[in-house]
Amino acid sequence: MDHKVTVVGAGHVGATTVQRIAEAELADVAMVDIMGDMAKGKALDMMESAPVLGFDSKIEGGSDYDITAGSDVCVVTAGLPRKPGMSRDDLLAKNKAITQEVVGELVKRSPDTILIMVTNPLDAMCEVARRVSGFGRERVFGMAGVLDSARMRYFVAAELGVSVKDVTAFVLGGHGDSMVPLARYTTVAGVPLPELLDDDRIDAINNRTRKGGGEIVGLLKQGSAYYAPSAAVFEMVASILRNKKQILPCSVYLKGEYGLENVFAGVPAKLGRKGVDKVMEFELTNAERKELHTSAADVKELFEKL
Repeated sequence: MDHKVTVVGAGHVGATTVQRIAEAELADVAMVDIMGDMAKGKALDMMESAPVLGFDSKIEGGSDYDITAGSDVCVVTAGLPRKPGMSRDDLLAKNKAITQEVVGELVKRSPDTILIMVTNPLDAMCEVARRVSGFGRERVFGMAGVLDSARMRYFVAAELGVSVKDVTAFVLGGHGDSMVPLARYTTVAGVPLPELLDDDRIDAINNRTRKGGGEIVGLLKQGSAYYAPSAAVFEMVASILRNKKQILPCSVYLKGEYGLENVFAGVPAKLGRKGVDKVMEFELTNAERKELHTSAADVKELFEKL
């Protein structure tokens, strides 16, 4: 393959992300986990599926970060999982230490890489990665809005009984309960959602979107979502490596956009070969802007705790 991707964390999110990337022949993949034999075992299992599925990507697993050298993109999923009753804030201190170590090891071996953070609390871990790596915002950002928007798209499609392919949506703000689903920018075959559903139904979809992760955690009892998160990471990695310039909602370090500075928040970003090519600014109503600023304030509180 022309490209190499590292995924740190061989749990459900990490391993499923590796599988999606390899099966699409997007890149060769290194999968690192503190449990090295587990990473090796999952990598070998996937490679033994290659003759059946017909992909030629190479997957290598282990605990030694040397296998990550020369990676174009590094995806960090490592961290403690969210458990029932646990908020994202509860994860802050423990996952901060994990992220510091992981990012330090990655940038030593791949100084030109692009970092995509997945570990929760997402926006705070992006800030930890930014501080440790010293990278500009083009090369360190988080997967959040793609997942949140995908959830909203599914809920809208299910409500209206239409194909998910006909639904677009944008969810901005922090990756948590204060995220900001934008009904005005959510469309079905080009028709704005407010023209298709009344306010009560839209509010119900917005609330379910905000609590989407918690809903799955409650159902699984142990662990958290991984099929949709890994699909969201895959879409971001594909846009970068293939230089597709897709506009995807990502957690990006803002420098004045939307009236926000020095904080990570979910905003539409154009993703290309160099990472974030551009932050796209959409017009927001006063109410939407207020919600976005409230969400960003929640993120800043986490930054202060760091």
